[in-house]
Amino acid sequence: MKRVLAILFVTFSCLLTFNALQAQELQCEVRVNSNKVQGSDKTVYQNLQTSLHEFINNTKFTEINFRQSEKIECSMLVDVISRENSNFTAEISLVLRRPVFKSNYNTPMFNYIDRRFYFEYTDGQALDFNPNTYISNITSTIGFYVYLFLGLDFDSFSPNGGEQFFTIAETIAHSAPQPQDPGSENGWSSTGRQNRYAIISDINNASNQPLRQFIYDYHRQGLDVMAEHPDQGREAILNALGNLQSVYERNSMCYFLQLIIESKRDEIIQIFSQGDTKIRTEAANIMKVIDPSQSSRYDEMLQNNGR
Repeated sequence: MKRVLAILFVTFSCLLTFNALQAQELQCEVRVNSNKVQGSDKTVYQNLQTSLHEFINNTKFTEINFRQSEKIECSMLVDVISRENSNFTAEISLVLRRPVFKSNYNTPMFNYIDRRFYFEYTDGQALDFNPNTYISNITSTIGFYVYLFLGLDFDSFSPNGGEQFFTIAETIAHSAPQPQDPGSENGWSSTGRQNRYAIISDINNASNQPLRQFIYDYHRQGLDVMAEHPDQGREAILNALGNLQSVYERNSMCYFLQLIIESKRDEIIQIFSQGDTKIRTEAANIMKVIDPSQSSRYDEMLQNNGR
């Protein structure tokens, strides 16, 4: 596992090279949807899509060399809600996927819609980026999610393996401007409870360490062994769910915890629709505590015959 080895000896660089380079980290599908915007000229949106695709897939964000087969798979859909000259109001749908060992299955690691994506863009504009300095909201937002994806992916292969990426994501969040009007929200507000700032603050909060342990245990100790040892993998995933419960009991409003549950809910139901009845019941009981609005789904999960 390349990421496990890389974490042990690679020194990560915060100084980025912005030219197209080989061994880049991401394989990201990028789309810009302008159906909600009036007007027949779609050129600017097509060019925006091309610029974003090249920025995300050609920028080298780390010093680690990735083979093509090792690239992190993700997608970003920018849904433009309105546009006034060079000012855009949009939502961005983000999906991060991870391959599961010895299978053809990709597990969803992050599935989120950011509904506060405001940016300026002029047709043909260069997308300059520096993680230590705020240049534009479009590149800071995209760069933030790139480092979030890197951190989540590396955490899933090694305990706390994504530490330095999460640190960079937090630097980006701290560098972004706060809303000018009290009570308003731009996605970076330090007082916001459901935004980029809240996500990275939750991740880097030492009291939420069990969430990061969950990411490793669930994927590396659980999913990655299920192809050969399904019962062993299922039991490891059950133990990983205990990490979510410990955070929930301390802070049920933790935003990153909520995002993990939403991203993993369907998969957890599928996993525990089979296997030992006792383990399935324990898993259902934990999920009904931490995801109470979906209790009926976990009851239905137990109604399956199992094996």
